[in-house]
Amino acid sequence: MKPATVSSEPPSEPPSESPAPSAAPGASARSRKVALTAALAVLAVCVLLGLVIGAVGMPVKGVVLELLDRLPFVSADSGLSPVEKGLLVQLRLPRVVLAAVVGGLLAMSGAGYQGVFRNPLADPYLLGAAAGAGLTATLMIVVIQVDGLVPLAAFGGAIGGVLLAYALGSTAGRGGGTATLVLAGVAVSSFLAALQAFVQQIRVEQLQKIYSWILGGIGGDWSQVWLVAPYAVVSSVVLLAHGRLLDVLSVGDDEAVGLGVDARRVRLVVLCAASLATASAVAVSGLIGFVGVVVPHVVRRLAGGSYRVVLPLSLVGGAAFMVLADLLARTMLAPAELPIGVVTAFVGAPFFVGVLRATRAVSV
Repeated sequence: MKPATVSSEPPSEPPSESPAPSAAPGASARSRKVALTAALAVLAVCVLLGLVIGAVGMPVKGVVLELLDRLPFVSADSGLSPVEKGLLVQLRLPRVVLAAVVGGLLAMSGAGYQGVFRNPLADPYLLGAAAGAGLTATLMIVVIQVDGLVPLAAFGGAIGGVLLAYALGSTAGRGGGTATLVLAGVAVSSFLAALQAFVQQIRVEQLQKIYSWILGGIGGDWSQVWLVAPYAVVSSVVLLAHGRLLDVLSVGDDEAVGLGVDARRVRLVVLCAASLATASAVAVSGLIGFVGVVVPHVVRRLAGGSYRVVLPLSLVGGAAFMVLADLLARTMLAPAELPIGVVTAFVGAPFFVGVLRATRAVSV
């Protein structure tokens, strides 16, 4: 990917990525189907690994037959014991499903943010979702002390942080452009993070519980899956439906207006959907970093820059990535468990080093 050229005049927008040249319509549609099929196959393998591997190993054939037996009008004898069936269906399966949903939402919302800001390094937490969720979750843990309400508090805080940043960015600067929104997000995130640090310092006895939530984790409860499912469906449908419009925005606002696209409305809708996806993921998993940057960037490298490809592949690729990350988190130090945010950071930090080195090489 070619980096943006630095000019002598101050930029009015953040560094943007150059739109990838589009292929012929027939070839493009065919390549999208092939790429999506391959991604779904990888996701299926990752899900199967997540179900089979654990503190108690299970046979692949038994797991597959048990899952088939749960389908309507299908009867299959898995050969698993009642204890193994309970472990698979009540603990391991909901955890793998939730990991896939969280990873897919974070990666797809990251791709949406990158399309809005025309910057391949934008992430889902750019406008204060992480800081807002962290503050409200911390307040719930240390003040109200009702653990069952932490997901709801985190969801509200993430939405509130984004709304505050958008309101500030829309009323400041010239026309509330993307550069102003980025600065507003930085300001709101810094302020909310400072409030969170203040709350932590006055209730230090709760630090372990707070940091456990901040570092992220995937639970194994079906109730969390059903909690996030409606928001996941709505945000995914909206984002996937705006792939072509994000492609139009990638060529510039003036050209988009000439093609009859309301750039401001498209940005607002995509930001709302991406923020909803981020908030719902954060509510059930805590703050998991790097997924929204790493996965869309890899997808863009492998499949091109069209958001009609990047968005669905980010959804599937993020799901596969998070399932594998959760598998590593619960098996690397078994019977102890690593925070999943630590695992994603181990992947994300070298990724950024590689991006910086590649960018430097291209610049030279």
